[in-house]
Amino acid sequence: MNVPVTPVAQLPSGDFTLSNGQFERLRVLVREHTGIALSPAKRQLVYGRLARRLRALGIGTFAEYIQLLERREGAELEEFTNALTTNLTSFFREAHHFDFLAREGLPALMAKAAAPRRMRIWCCAASTGEEPYSIAMVLREAQLQLSGWDVKLLATDLDSAVIATAAAGIYAEERFQGMDPKRMSHFFEKGAAPQAVKYRAREELHSLITFRQLNLMHAWPVRGPFDAIFCRNVIIYFDKPTQRVLFERMARLQRPGDFLFLGHSESLYRVSDKYELIGRTIYRRLDN
Repeated sequence: MNVPVTPVAQLPSGDFTLSNGQFERLRVLVREHTGIALSPAKRQLVYGRLARRLRALGIGTFAEYIQLLERREGAELEEFTNALTTNLTSFFREAHHFDFLAREGLPALMAKAAAPRRMRIWCCAASTGEEPYSIAMVLREAQLQLSGWDVKLLATDLDSAVIATAAAGIYAEERFQGMDPKRMSHFFEKGAAPQAVKYRAREELHSLITFRQLNLMHAWPVRGPFDAIFCRNVIIYFDKPTQRVLFERMARLQRPGDFLFLGHSESLYRVSDKYELIGRTIYRRLDN
């Protein structure tokens, strides 16, 4: 499909022009591939991030770049997705979720579990890994209660680049701002030169987590059931119909009493009747 080029003024401080029609086509491609609904207000963000891809590829126009994407050949569709994915995270972000998991969530899950003693948690927007490692720290700190349990954590993300960073588990010292220094020193080891100013997650965290690239809009190669799902700060990018489909699929992977954690500005109001709100953006799977 050839995309017609509509002449428009070049964006400030830019090297390329992005017509209204081209921007709309990029919005459609993002929606088709990721489910993300980009608003018109994101035009400057799209331009800035994709202009870097054009320069890296030696492509002179957005029309050529769109044609490349529409051929769906090679790895550029993945690079396109990575470029437009926002990854903002930190260790123990929205700390009340981790407090709930440690104090109430784990005891409740253990009390209702049947043999064999198995616990599975899914972090479905893992970004660069701070969230799944935070969950893993809570699990390790509860290891006396979880003695004899088979506990695993699945961490996935749409962006293949950030999930590779997460799997490496290496972070600069400033990433630990706000974390208890004792917790940091217990679970992370300082690197050897030339990475002496960086810290690596210890094996006791790594051994709990499986990292995988996964697009929530595609097939999920997961079986469940999941005792807890962390789906935080991702559905804000989806429209309501997409959210309804997403949580219908998630509900099928959980049993009554299992937990779902959303981001601070997210809600299941008019999205799903499969869960009840039991705390600040904390939901419990209903028996329906």
